[in-house]
Amino acid sequence: MNILFIHQNFPGQFKHLAPALAAGGHRCVALTLRVEKPIRWNGVQVLPYALPESRRQHVHPWLIDLDTKVTRGEACFYAALSLRDQGFTPDIIVAHPGWGESMFLRDVWPEARIGLYYELFHRSDGDHMAFDPEFMREAGPGEALRIRLKNLNNRLHLPVGDLGISPTRFQADTYPPEFRERISVIHDGVPTDLLWPDRSVALHLPEGGRVTREDEVITFVNRNLEPYRGYHVFMRALPRLLRERPRAQVLIVGGDGVSYGSRPPEGQTWKQVFIDEVRAQIPDADWARVHFMGKLPYDRFATLLAVSRVHVYLTYPFVLSWSLLEAMSVGAAIVASDTAPVREVIADGETGLLTGFFDQDALIASVCGLLDDPEARERLGRAARAHVRQHYDLETVCLPAQMRWVDRLAAMTPGTVGD
Repeated sequence: MNILFIHQNFPGQFKHLAPALAAGGHRCVALTLRVEKPIRWNGVQVLPYALPESRRQHVHPWLIDLDTKVTRGEACFYAALSLRDQGFTPDIIVAHPGWGESMFLRDVWPEARIGLYYELFHRSDGDHMAFDPEFMREAGPGEALRIRLKNLNNRLHLPVGDLGISPTRFQADTYPPEFRERISVIHDGVPTDLLWPDRSVALHLPEGGRVTREDEVITFVNRNLEPYRGYHVFMRALPRLLRERPRAQVLIVGGDGVSYGSRPPEGQTWKQVFIDEVRAQIPDADWARVHFMGKLPYDRFATLLAVSRVHVYLTYPFVLSWSLLEAMSVGAAIVASDTAPVREVIADGETGLLTGFFDQDALIASVCGLLDDPEARERLGRAARAHVRQHYDLETVCLPAQMRWVDRLAAMTPGTVGD
C-alpha cells in the first residue's frame, strides 16, 4: 500500500507505527514542518511543507485558534496537491488533526481511507476548564465559549476521518458520541525491553558528580515546566521536602517553553516564576541538591529514570505523558496525582501511590514514606513494570494493535464510520 503520514512534528505519535509499516513493504511518505529538505528516516520518505507568511488578518479573539489551524490546513492541502500531481496516491492516510493539517485531505484524495489520532476534545464544563482556578484566564463568562470554539477544528474533521485512535480511555471519552463510536483506544506503546530496572547505571549531573541507585534520588519530569503538569505544586512542596530529606537529590527535567495552558507573564518562564517563589525558603546547601536537567537525549533520560528512587508525576485531567509509563517500565516507585487519565495506569497502593493534585502535605508524606520503605518501593516498582509490560508494551501489545487498526482502516470504504 501507499501510506501517507501527516504530523507537524513527524514522527510524533507515529514513531513506531510508520517504520513498522515501511519495514512491512509499504511505501510510506510523511508531510511535516519538522524538516527543511526531503530526508529518508527508517524507511519513510519525509517531505517538508512550509507555512505561508502571516497575513496579519484581524479575526475575533475566539477564532484565533481556528485561524491558525486553517492556515496549516491550507499549507498541507497545497503540499498534498503537489504530491498528487507527482503521481502519489495514498491508499490510506494516518494523520494527527490537532493542528489542522489534515482538514482538507479528503478534497485531494476522496478515495483514500483516513485514520486520525484523536488526542483531546476540549471541554468547557467542570474540571476540564476550572480545575486550577489560579491559572484560569481572566476572560469572564465568555471563556467557556472560547473553549467550545476551539473544537471547531475537531468538528471540521468529523467528515474527514474514517477511523480514529486515542491513547487512553479518558482522552477518547472526551469526544462526543459521533466521534467516539469510531475511536479505538490503543496506546502509543513503551519499549519495555529497553526501559528496564538497570541497577548498574550512573547519571552524571550538570554541576559535576553523579548519582546511582544507591543515592536517594527524586525525579520530576515535564516536557516543559508549567502548571498543566503540576510544576508549581512540586516546587511549592520542595522547601519542606528538602528539609525532611537532607540526603535527597532532586532531578527536574523539562524545558523553559509552554506546551499547554496559559503563558507566564511577559518576559518570564514558568520555570523561573516558581524558582523565584520558593528560593528564599531554601538554604543554599539544600538548593545545591536541586538539579535542573533541561531537556535530555533519550538515552540519558532513560538513565535518569533508572536511578530514580521515587518518581513524581502530576497532571491536570489531560493527555497522559509518555514519561509516566516509561518511569513505570524501569520499575520506579511512583507518586502521582489522583487525576484522569493517571487512574487508568496507577492503582493506588498497587502500582503506585495517588495523592490529590493540590495536596502538598500528602505529596510530601507519600514521597518521604516511600524513601523510608525500600520494601514498598520494590513492591510498587515491580508491580508498575509488570502492569506496563502486560498492557502497554510496544512490541507485544500496542504496535500489534496499531497494525490491526491500520488493517481495519485499509479494508474500509472511504467516508464510512468504523465499527
